[in-house]
Amino acid sequence: MGMAKIKKGDKVVVLAGKDKGRTGEVTQVMPKDGKLLVDGINVHAKHRKPTQENPQGGIDRKPAPLHMSNVALADPKDGKPTRVRFEEKDGKRVRVAVKSGETIDG
Repeated sequence: MGMAKIKKGDKVVVLAGKDKGRTGEVTQVMPKDGKLLVDGINVHAKHRKPTQENPQGGIDRKPAPLHMSNVALADPKDGKPTRVRFEEKDGKRVRVAVKSGETIDG
């Protein structure tokens, strides 16, 4: 499959949906599904009935997966969305922000 353009720990900007324009950190990547989880973004509420383990019941809030096409990597220079390209530096493949030319890792 090759090297991933977005990895766990990257800062990303949401391009579409209810959280458009917000930034967050990637907490999990699901490459087979083409989705990822971003901390504090796309948070959904699930209503829980009271059970023996949780007699109070209540509302659980947790982030739902976003499709990779709906996020873009935040540029290391200005934090705006940018695309990613790969370059060879010192015999290693590194990710480079297209907008500023900054190296993202390494």
